[in-house]
Amino acid sequence: MADVYEYLRWRGDVPFSADPFGEVDAMILSMLAYVELDGIVGSDGKEKTLREVYDEYFRDRTPDDVRADKDMQPKSPLLLEGMLNGGRFGDTTFSFYDDETDAGRDLQFCAVTFRLSDGTAFVAFRGTDSSLTGWREDFDLSFQSRTEGQIKAVSYLDRIGKALRAPLRVGGHSKGGNLAVYSSAFCSPAVRRRIRAVYSFDGPGFPRETVETEEYRAVIGKTVSFIPDTSLIGQLLISEAHREVVKSAAKGIGQHDALTWSIERNRFERTQLSTAGEMIGRAVGEWIEKIDYDTRKSLTETIFSLFASTGADTFSEIGKKKRKSAEAIFSAVKDLPRDKQRELIRLVALLGQSGGAVATDYINQKIEKKQNKETG
Repeated sequence: MADVYEYLRWRGDVPFSADPFGEVDAMILSMLAYVELDGIVGSDGKEKTLREVYDEYFRDRTPDDVRADKDMQPKSPLLLEGMLNGGRFGDTTFSFYDDETDAGRDLQFCAVTFRLSDGTAFVAFRGTDSSLTGWREDFDLSFQSRTEGQIKAVSYLDRIGKALRAPLRVGGHSKGGNLAVYSSAFCSPAVRRRIRAVYSFDGPGFPRETVETEEYRAVIGKTVSFIPDTSLIGQLLISEAHREVVKSAAKGIGQHDALTWSIERNRFERTQLSTAGEMIGRAVGEWIEKIDYDTRKSLTETIFSLFASTGADTFSEIGKKKRKSAEAIFSAVKDLPRDKQRELIRLVALLGQSGGAVATDYINQKIEKKQNKETG
């Protein structure tokens, strides 16, 4: 069992001609979308080599600085260091870096395109960062047929398809996985035909009306979804993609970081959903089904108005000022209209009911299975 850094150390010198592009390579490029490349890679299509990106990114910092930065999650810049040590990614170029956040439109979007030595291009979409805007857009997925980020992702992929004639792969982690699938489905048919594969790494699914479209069904056969054994984000909403469950060295929500996933040679180590993972999947399905779209929208607006009352832009800022943030939220809750207060109470009650019911049902199933085994 190895991690991604060992993969790069031991297999980073194996060219794609000897070992074709695979799922671990797709994860690496998807996670690179988290690297802040403003001022390093432009949006105009001019390519930068891996060496140029590495040298410019680490001009004023070191890999040890990245390791010590508690606010930088995931530690994606460290992948650049490993990629330089072998020929597999040595000729990779970066281009079309597009980074935009607009709180007024609930938009947090970032994408970057890689040209690989096997003659293909990989389009990577960034997942949710720590900003309230980014998380707000994740909540929007539960009631909007399409979000601002999804609209921009389609436009971005069409732009790449027009600018580059290479075969395409598309991927992303967390919300980036959702954007990868959505853009691949709703881009122009000419671009979609050139897509070889779509990768979602613990990315959420879609509302039913999206899953039932012809566009979604046209691309889902090319799509694979990887989730850790205690996945939360990757089990949200509906997905008809082929799913693989993988092992992680982390626990609980920490498994969401794909850099913690276990690797055997050139693929992720497979497993089954943990007890907690099964319970999460069933509980999420229970309460999502019991809350209609209008209520989800109203709840989202209410919850994020409470966060906004703290004056913070990110969850890390809220965490650093816990007492002040708690006081601001409590005060905002008191000032809410009674119907909004009732919605919040209803949400908490539904979560409690669903979680408790699923846990009880799961335990009863285990007991019954054990008794049948003993009597059989």
